[in-house]
Amino acid sequence: MIRRFGSDLASFKALNLKPGLNVLLADKSEGANDRQSRNGAGKTSFIELVHFLFGADVRKENIFRSEALAPWTFDVTVDIAGETVSAARSGTKPSRILVNGAVESWPIAPQFDQRAGLFELSNENWKANLGHLWFGLPISAGDEVERFQPSFRSLFSYFVRRQNGGGFQQPMQHSTMQQSWDQQVSICYLLGLDWSIPGRFQELRAQEKVAQELRKAARSGDLGRFFGKAADLRTRLTIAEAHAKRLRSQLETFEVVPEYKALEQEANEITREIDSLNVENVIDGNLLQQLRASLADEDAPDLGDVTKLYAEAGVVLPDMVRRRFDEVELFHRAIIENRRAHLNAEIASAEARVVERDQRISERDRRRRQIMGVLRSGGALEHYVSLREEAGRAEAEVEGLRQRLETAERIESTKAELDIKRANLTKALRDDIHERSDITREAILAFESLSESLYEKAGSLTISETGGGPQFEVHIDGQRSKGITNMQIFCFDLMLTEISLKNGRGPGFLIHDSHLFDGVDERQIAKALQLGAERAEAAGFQYIVTMNSDVLPREGFKPGFDIRAHVMDTKLTDATDTGGLFGLRFE
Repeated sequence: MIRRFGSDLASFKALNLKPGLNVLLADKSEGANDRQSRNGAGKTSFIELVHFLFGADVRKENIFRSEALAPWTFDVTVDIAGETVSAARSGTKPSRILVNGAVESWPIAPQFDQRAGLFELSNENWKANLGHLWFGLPISAGDEVERFQPSFRSLFSYFVRRQNGGGFQQPMQHSTMQQSWDQQVSICYLLGLDWSIPGRFQELRAQEKVAQELRKAARSGDLGRFFGKAADLRTRLTIAEAHAKRLRSQLETFEVVPEYKALEQEANEITREIDSLNVENVIDGNLLQQLRASLADEDAPDLGDVTKLYAEAGVVLPDMVRRRFDEVELFHRAIIENRRAHLNAEIASAEARVVERDQRISERDRRRRQIMGVLRSGGALEHYVSLREEAGRAEAEVEGLRQRLETAERIESTKAELDIKRANLTKALRDDIHERSDITREAILAFESLSESLYEKAGSLTISETGGGPQFEVHIDGQRSKGITNMQIFCFDLMLTEISLKNGRGPGFLIHDSHLFDGVDERQIAKALQLGAERAEAAGFQYIVTMNSDVLPREGFKPGFDIRAHVMDTKLTDATDTGGLFGLRFE
């Protein structure tokens, strides 16, 4: 419980609290309204003071960073782990908390300041200690903190709702900035259900969001061209792997020939020489054909035919003429013999040249085959380096395609896998609710009992499993009105306080701002205050309420209950500049 609020600001109105119900009453002057909270009586500022002293972030616009309040230190005396401890904080140094009392055994021990005679620790360590000592949260190093786990500040905010933060919009949400997963995790933790399941649901939602963005990107734009379809990438990968394998095989059998360029040049020269010799052989072959044809046509003339011709004509040749013919025949035969000898000599010469060339061609061809054998067995160093670079590029392409294929397959299969995960989580949640039916039963009956104390027809609390995690719903007839909604919050908070306290979790107090009772019928306010007092006394927690004096019910209470006995001695008013909680007005 909280025992006292104080400050070294002389005008601050110290607040002393008792066990059970405590009503901080404020007189509201005529014409004032609730939006004048900063320079009014200070009921809303009291809620901010509670959060300030229990670890809230202090942004630049926070009232405790204002010129009027920043220089001053505010303190609270509160029971922590069975010991009464005081803690102080100022707007000038909001990151440091001064504590006094039995604090040496805390999980994160404060450092003793000899000069101040007090213990000191950071605000983060202050919250970590409170989270462990009040709620049983583990003390974790910064890099060990789980995502989507309950936090002290979020749990604490269910016990001190802020009107400015939207804390009275609906029962399950203590501020408009609170996300759904945090609501589920916090409420499950306080009730005693498995809070890790809604945490895993949020992990799943984060994965689904990433998968959805990837699928969207894979279907359009440059990223779509990069990823492609898994089937297309699989085909490209198969071809690329085969190409890389061939290159690797060539590299494994490759032998570097030092004189590769010289041998390659010699082989080319031999080829050109052989080609030239073959051309010359073709020319000589044609010449041989012509010479042999000419040789066949070189026959001696037959002079007997001439003699026969003259005889048939009746001419008798004289002996002298016949001798001339014989001489001519001999002369012609001599010429033909000479011609045939010349042709035979030319033929022999051409044939000899062809034979010589054939021998040369055979010799050069043997050398060329020898060179080609060497070249085929290896290659030049430049060729090897080039081949190795090409193999490297092929391997890189294979690896890139493999990664792209894995990504594409993961994208295409993620939705099905996430659907299976969601189904498994939903089943795990259903099993947890079933296995812890005693917890859900207690919460349902507690809410029903509380609502029945306020209204003729009891309200209901429903705890169910959904595809998005646990769902908590409360219902009281007439819930469309603001007053009914506020009473839903009232019953939910009392139920949560009782059960969490029974589980050994919670600060041991519940604080409600006067805004909770806006729009609520006076009779329901009276019932709520009396119900809060009774439940606080029975369960052993402290119930603190801020309220305007003109809203405080005068009747509607059960016999024997005196609301005035629970009103705090310190009273606030907005009628004067010094009547508020801080004893001064500021902007």
